[in-house]
Amino acid sequence: MKRLKLAVIALFAMVTVSTVNAQDENNPWVVGFGVNIVDVRTYTTDFGTNFKDYIGMAEWGGNMIPSISRISAEKYLEKGFTLQLSGSLNKITTIVDLDDADDIYWSLDAFVKYDLNNLFGETSWFDPYVGLGGAYQTLGDVKGGVLVGGWGFNTWFNDNFGLNFQSVYKQGFESTGADVFQHTVGLVFKFGGKDTDGDGVYDKDDACPEVAGLKAFNGCPDADGDGVKDADDACPNVAGLAALNGCPDTDGDGVADKDDMCPTTKGTKANKGCPDSDGDGVVDKNDKCPTTAGPSANGGCPWPDTDGDGVLDKDDNCKNEVGPASNNGCPEPVIKDEAKKSIGAFAKKILFNSGRTSFKVGVARQLDGIVKVMNEYPRANFAIEGHTDSAGRASSNMKLSQRRAEAVMKYFVRHGIDASRLTAKGYGEDMPIDTNKTRAGRANNRRVTVKVSN
Repeated sequence: MKRLKLAVIALFAMVTVSTVNAQDENNPWVVGFGVNIVDVRTYTTDFGTNFKDYIGMAEWGGNMIPSISRISAEKYLEKGFTLQLSGSLNKITTIVDLDDADDIYWSLDAFVKYDLNNLFGETSWFDPYVGLGGAYQTLGDVKGGVLVGGWGFNTWFNDNFGLNFQSVYKQGFESTGADVFQHTVGLVFKFGGKDTDGDGVYDKDDACPEVAGLKAFNGCPDADGDGVKDADDACPNVAGLAALNGCPDTDGDGVADKDDMCPTTKGTKANKGCPDSDGDGVVDKNDKCPTTAGPSANGGCPWPDTDGDGVLDKDDNCKNEVGPASNNGCPEPVIKDEAKKSIGAFAKKILFNSGRTSFKVGVARQLDGIVKVMNEYPRANFAIEGHTDSAGRASSNMKLSQRRAEAVMKYFVRHGIDASRLTAKGYGEDMPIDTNKTRAGRANNRRVTVKVSN
């Protein structure tokens, strides 16, 4: 009894430390049927005699009914533990010597099994176990409750069908001589496993228990059959490549079609799958000049230079006229505004003697200043205009203004200015710039102007 108590303590210790799930939780129900052999224990303290009694074959042939004599039903509990209920019937003809008895034996057992695969690692076909429980048995006239301890194993031929062997020792609580060894062999059937989606993968092992899938993917589907399960497939309904998370790559450029802006034309990842034949950074489909490099701002084409002055049209304010870059592609002006103002200032001081075409003293300095400017701008042409006030006859004033304009022109020619650059014309009193009713106004109207004419 001391050894039996130690076995009970050890079994309950295994209950507290085991956290591994047994394989038969997939099919939590098991029924079995088979034959049993009962070996009535011979009482002795000698271990050798007891062991021989346990494995001895003398009683086995006589203490067995040659038909189904044991049935069982089991329910998986948790953490490798299973509850087994069984009933067995036998005829005892041998206890010590052959044919020394003629008794009926039957037993109703409740037995808690622990799957040893939880300790040693699971196998797909072999499930050894130990167990402990109780039973009510009768042996002839002796009847009562007994403590049951033992071991056994199931050998599975497939997921549901297997062979069971179990050997237990039944220890009575009275010194009645009714302690027995019982060995059973039978067929067992597992069932009741939950497979919600019906894909052949039990919910316990099914990563997608509500969606039918494949065993290769732990019960998860692969709708497009490309070898990438839908959960990891970025394109679950179109067969693709595992390297691209299940997405296709029609043009084989390494960019998945879903991310490829040019899915039928081989390109580069940098251009989102599109080619750039001229390498200008503008992909061919957007490049107006796909074989000639050009900036994106001009649609991938080179900037034109219509007038050929070296200033691109985009920077050229005078696209059809040759001009330097310093003047934004436009021709330099024939004369600058500052020079025009300078000529105007000099011209205001061109004064004539009264009624004559001769210059007053000091005017030559003003005229020389104009000549200097004209020499600085050789492309500029000039118009010299003469004007008078309204005093005197208009015809006389017209002639006087013409002669004074010509006098200025002749001075310029004498000092080196080409006559082809000059024109002279008198306007008489027709173009006053002030009133002729005052002395100051008439003085302002008597003038010669020099203007740029081109």
